[in-house]
Amino acid sequence: MNKDIKIRKELLSPPGDTIQETIDTIGMNQYELANRMGKPVKNINRIIKGKEAISPKTAISLSRVLGIDANFWLEREREYRQELAEIEADQILEKSISKITNFPIKDLIILKWIKKESNKLDLLKSLLSFFSIASLDQWDNIYLNEAVSASFRLSLSHSSNPEAISSWLRIGELETKKLGLKEYNKSAFQESLSEIKNLSYKHPQNFKEKLKEICTESGVALVFTPNLSKAPISGAARWIFNNEVPIIQLSGRHKTNDHFWFTFFHEAGHILLHGKKDVFLEKVDGKSDHSTKETEANEFAQKWFLKDEDLIELSKIILSDLKVIKYSKSIKTHPGIIVGILQHKEIISYSQMNELKIKINLFE
Repeated sequence: MNKDIKIRKELLSPPGDTIQETIDTIGMNQYELANRMGKPVKNINRIIKGKEAISPKTAISLSRVLGIDANFWLEREREYRQELAEIEADQILEKSISKITNFPIKDLIILKWIKKESNKLDLLKSLLSFFSIASLDQWDNIYLNEAVSASFRLSLSHSSNPEAISSWLRIGELETKKLGLKEYNKSAFQESLSEIKNLSYKHPQNFKEKLKEICTESGVALVFTPNLSKAPISGAARWIFNNEVPIIQLSGRHKTNDHFWFTFFHEAGHILLHGKKDVFLEKVDGKSDHSTKETEANEFAQKWFLKDEDLIELSKIILSDLKVIKYSKSIKTHPGIIVGILQHKEIISYSQMNELKIKINLFE
């Protein structure tokens, strides 16, 4: 048993201690007290030892016999039972302390999602508050137990770092609560993609704020979440809060505009094309096979920037920076995004034309 818990338990005083001190002071024993209260002496003995709670009826009897207000005894009982429950709960939590090392604790402290604690038990409590769960058993049910997670079509039981991934997802949920979202409007979100495509082409300095603003207006939560240790995720799309709120969560981990904008449109494709109970998360094996839906989301994103006929045309010419820039102006797609798609399609190598991309850092 944790030394602190042991000391707290040893120092815990039941209200019966106060009863015993009171009757000792006035020269009364437990037998006389029992007779005056009209209770069996064994019940009085159990109350004094803390094995039986002081009921409102008993508190009234104590007030009449000892002259101390009934509210005093009831409050004394309440405080004792609460402290006892907290000690017993901490004893149970203590068994899970070793598991906290699996979570990205340092990252969560740096990002100020949990408090820095010298005591490991307090650190565990801070982690539980972050997830809004009573114990790590509930974390298992939500993120690992396939029978439970099936309702969300996500189980991290087969992933290599479920604790880090779940922490990253949780940050997205907490950030969403801060947003003043309107009710989701699918048509409005679909229509807004043209404006967002134009934003990606111009890529102004305030692109992050503008993109969030557009998404918020149509009821889509857009949150930027830095990568956590052992959770190198580019993006995620899912529905939260009783499947009422669509969320697109981006990390910007590749730090170039082609990856950023393609990932956004990929996740937007999931929101518009696929089910509310699906969770689309890079490099996580869920319960269902998402390969077809991932392909659909990729195609959805690509067609916003380069249509199939554009790819055919570009694959037929000898490309240079100037030719890509000229082509980008004709289709209003940023040259860096064109380069990224051409690289992905192996029309050019990954070492070519990277100077046309814009470097970005979402968290500077």
